[in-house]
Amino acid sequence: MLTQLTIRNYAIVESLDLELSKGMTVVSGETGAGKSIMLDALGLALGYRADSGSVRQGAERAEIIASFNIDTLLEAQDWLKEQDLDQDNECIIRRVITREGRSRSYINGQPCPLNALKELGEYLIAIHGQHEHQRLLKKEHHRELLDQFASNTQQAQTVKNLYHVWQKKQKHLEELLNQDDEQQAKVQLLSYQLDELNQLSMTEGELEHLEEEQKTLSQAGSILQNGHQALELTTEGEQENCVQLLHHAIQILAELKDQTPAIAQAAELLNSAQIQIDEASQELRHYLDRVEINPERLIETEERLSCIYEIARKHRVPPESLPDFHHQLKVELESLQNSDEILAQLNQEMEQLYSQYQNAANKLSISRNKAATQINSQINEQLHLLGMTSACFTASLSKTDKPQASGLEDIEFLISTNKGQPARPLAKIASGGELSRISLAIQVITAQSSTTPTLIFDEVDVGIGGAIAEVVGRMLKQLGERAQIMCVTHQPQVASQGHQHLFVSKRADKENTHTQINSLAKKDRIQEIARMLGGIDVTKRSIDHAKEMLGY
Repeated sequence: MLTQLTIRNYAIVESLDLELSKGMTVVSGETGAGKSIMLDALGLALGYRADSGSVRQGAERAEIIASFNIDTLLEAQDWLKEQDLDQDNECIIRRVITREGRSRSYINGQPCPLNALKELGEYLIAIHGQHEHQRLLKKEHHRELLDQFASNTQQAQTVKNLYHVWQKKQKHLEELLNQDDEQQAKVQLLSYQLDELNQLSMTEGELEHLEEEQKTLSQAGSILQNGHQALELTTEGEQENCVQLLHHAIQILAELKDQTPAIAQAAELLNSAQIQIDEASQELRHYLDRVEINPERLIETEERLSCIYEIARKHRVPPESLPDFHHQLKVELESLQNSDEILAQLNQEMEQLYSQYQNAANKLSISRNKAATQINSQINEQLHLLGMTSACFTASLSKTDKPQASGLEDIEFLISTNKGQPARPLAKIASGGELSRISLAIQVITAQSSTTPTLIFDEVDVGIGGAIAEVVGRMLKQLGERAQIMCVTHQPQVASQGHQHLFVSKRADKENTHTQINSLAKKDRIQEIARMLGGIDVTKRSIDHAKEMLGY
């Protein structure tokens, strides 16, 4: 549950620190005092969109911090562990918005993206806004509410996922069937190209070897002549060669009686040079033994290279990539030639997916039909308590002509407000006041099945008064026995039912307007209920009435 809310420089709030408790907390105050600011700030903490206009005039940034106790919220705990953000069953969300419109988000002190706040927020708080009844006019919202009531959210998502995968396979199959003529032409082209590459039969590394061989054969005469001259000069000359000269120099230095470090180092370098020349001569000799003047082989090599270069140009690939290109064409041709097998496999996969979709959708339909009977009974009971004694609410499920991502049925909420009248869509039958009460009944019933620990109702009692408002207050108080309830209200009958009462007030000085929220003690709470009952002038009668409502 929400345990503390801190707001700094948001809208007309300069500084606010609220400690919140279990049960039902009511929020009241004069019109325009800023009762909804607290809820708007909470929305920002939960990832709602923000802009620079939300920063208090004269401040550089706004900051909202919401602290939650999640001892019993296993889903929230698991989510935090998966993100490596868990911290002793405590959750602190922080949102900072700058004057320039930039926003930063934190969970338990760690920076995080905005969508992470939204994901986590779904486990922590559910906000029922002032205009919730307007959403009731949309059929897709009816399905969401029924699935929420029946705890079908996960099953509905499974059905949706299976439907989309099945449709993707269907589209792929249609594309393959439509490409049949193009496919035949491509098979012919690939077959021709592969015949040419098969005849070439180029192997991996062949090009590099041929190019090296061609270079050697094209200058074999010069290589042999110059190579043997080099051997004569280094080791094989009958007169003094490099090795002999170095050996002579080493002997001369060795005859010195006193070897200085410089002489010793020079002798060592000469020895090293002699060894290296020997090794170089051996390498050169081995290489020359493999070189031969072979005009026939040179012609063969150049013809082979010319053929490779020509085919590479034709296919617009580097010559060294021809073996890989050859393999790719083989794979592509095999894939096209096996299209019948691919189509058969695709059809089999589609049948399996459709069967899985049907099973999941049928399971969802059974649950929805069962839930519809239950929600009809419970909402009608609430409507009767709310003064609509002749109303009959129906969650109507009608089978669709074809499968849909949402399942096998259309869901629409219908209402008959008078006996003998047929049930019709909410948008066509309900007046504004009736729609408010219907919306409230639906919200109360769906909230009872919600696993979200904190439920916020923002002026959901608009258009309701008198004895009906008292019933609304009792409904919300009853919800407060199993969840934390926060309710912004103008109705004294609702406010008097709260376990905790927050009062929002506004004051203005010469330069700024300030909003503050205070938790009301017994005496102040009597005064506020009396104000809500009697308006500007609080009389003894209104105070007595307030005491009676509060049970003091």
